[in-house]
Amino acid sequence: MFNLTPNKIGTLLKTQYSNMMEYRVEIALWAISGVIPFFMLNIWTNNGLNESLNISNIMLSRYFLSAFFVRQFSVVWVVFTFEEDALLGRISPYLIQPIHPFFRYFAQHIAEQITRFPFALIIAFFFFIFNPESLWFPSIGIIFISLISTFFSFLIQFLIQSIIACFCFWTEKASSFEKLIFIPTLFLSGLLAPVESFPEFVKSWVYFTPFPYLIDLPARILSENNVNIFSGICVQIIWIILFFFTFIKVWSQGSKKFTA
Repeated sequence: MFNLTPNKIGTLLKTQYSNMMEYRVEIALWAISGVIPFFMLNIWTNNGLNESLNISNIMLSRYFLSAFFVRQFSVVWVVFTFEEDALLGRISPYLIQPIHPFFRYFAQHIAEQITRFPFALIIAFFFFIFNPESLWFPSIGIIFISLISTFFSFLIQFLIQSIIACFCFWTEKASSFEKLIFIPTLFLSGLLAPVESFPEFVKSWVYFTPFPYLIDLPARILSENNVNIFSGICVQIIWIILFFFTFIKVWSQGSKKFTA
């Protein structure tokens, strides 16, 4: 069920992209709703909190703009879609099709990101109008590496939610489990503040979790802040492998239990 041909991939993406275009106004609103980093930037700069970290306002602006972009293209909602499909009985026909059901959800997310891209650029355009001093042009190499890191961030979050979604085989409200990781994701990922601003006792253990590699790492790469790119991406790959095999195990056990 994991065999995919280029033709299947192309068909999936075209179909899901067409579906997403029908909801482009809603997607635009989703993009606008993701401006939390800009609110946090305003809080940091107005209160002079960046001075304690020796981070200039310009670098802080670039970080939060980068965090905005990373968040736009790594947000995941598969657990809610899978839960709805399970409750409405749509999972059963998916299971007998010659393609793993989660490839369908994966294609939905990729199509949604493509649809969201122009709206994210428009928001960034207005950001630079109000903050012209923050305008910068990363090198092609930095953009490429940050894209890879952002995609890895998306994969980590997709796999985490996919594992939680599989709990639908045992319970009707798997999304309740997703709420348990929402708070640590919000506060420890770098969305509200750079991880380097955390107290030392937090930084001593937070890098052993997947959270700093969801927003902070790719945002620091794109904004050209000091970061160990090689080790950061290696850790992302480790988490991807770990969560992938966990997902395979949970899916195998859950689908055997599923009797609908």
